[in-house]
Amino acid sequence: MPEQLRTQAAWCAKLGSPLYAELLAHAALDCADGGPTARVLAGHEGDRAGSVLPVRLMGSVHRLVLEGRAPELAGAYEARDARAAWPLFRELLESRPEAVRAGLRRPVQTNEVARCAALLGGFLAVAGSTGLPLRLLELGASAGLNLRWDRYRYEGPGGWAWGEARSPVRLLGAWEAPPPPLPKTVRIDERRGCDQDPVDPTTEEGQLTLLSYVWPDMTARVALLRAAFAVAAEVPARVDREAAGDWLARGLASPREDVASVIFHSIVWQYLPRAERDRVVALIEEAGARATARAPLAWLRLEPGGDQAEIRLRQWPGGSERVLGTATFHGREVRWRTG
Repeated sequence: MPEQLRTQAAWCAKLGSPLYAELLAHAALDCADGGPTARVLAGHEGDRAGSVLPVRLMGSVHRLVLEGRAPELAGAYEARDARAAWPLFRELLESRPEAVRAGLRRPVQTNEVARCAALLGGFLAVAGSTGLPLRLLELGASAGLNLRWDRYRYEGPGGWAWGEARSPVRLLGAWEAPPPPLPKTVRIDERRGCDQDPVDPTTEEGQLTLLSYVWPDMTARVALLRAAFAVAAEVPARVDREAAGDWLARGLASPREDVASVIFHSIVWQYLPRAERDRVVALIEEAGARATARAPLAWLRLEPGGDQAEIRLRQWPGGSERVLGTATFHGREVRWRTG
């Protein structure tokens, strides 16, 4: 487990959270020494790597902070002071181990709205190539915030912009270069997703869960998430509590005509067991084989491809696949590929 903590520390440093990078580095040493970190994590040695135990640990502690149960640590978080935060973090593990362990049972729920900046090109490519309204089907949808992507505002280099000018969710400067030509409007026929443990973003409990998994020194992410809550209150989206394979089997049982069905997910693949991933791929390919020009199917995903995430789009009829671009795992630094 110390190695998992060290690995996550490196990723936090790379992705822009020096606070969590340092706390996790200390936690790794404490775990190796048999300290309170080791005692809190005891029993989780067999957890799948894809369940990201270190992120669950940080989320559990952060939730206690957000609930007002660790005010001194909250102050250190607000000041982004890892040196002050570590002894308070360690003391919390020592004094309230059961509260922290209870949080470890929750799956990671990082509904990262900024990833819509990377997914946008795929959605609009499907809309442009089919000329049809989009039927959105999201796997691992969490709270379904990314199902509302068309209600957000996107602004890029050279004065480029897309989306509702008055939207409280504003994704600014995510692109390193202007995106390729995209349709100026899109019609959404349906917004629906699935998740093993969906979150309701219109409730205080749901908002607390989502905020607990945002790294507290990344204040722009916190502000963006809070803005997305306001949009969620106005734009309905259904997220079913169901495994991806079972949900897709029902949703893709027969082609839907006069809409383009877009299955999509972002940084979800690692959380699915291998057998579930294999079943999802088989279901999508079977549905793709039945797709027609009047009932097209697309599979859009933002998933790791090395140090960056790849934006991949596969479309049927035909089944052609292309990499549209790359981005960071949080949806920033989007680089579009041409051709």
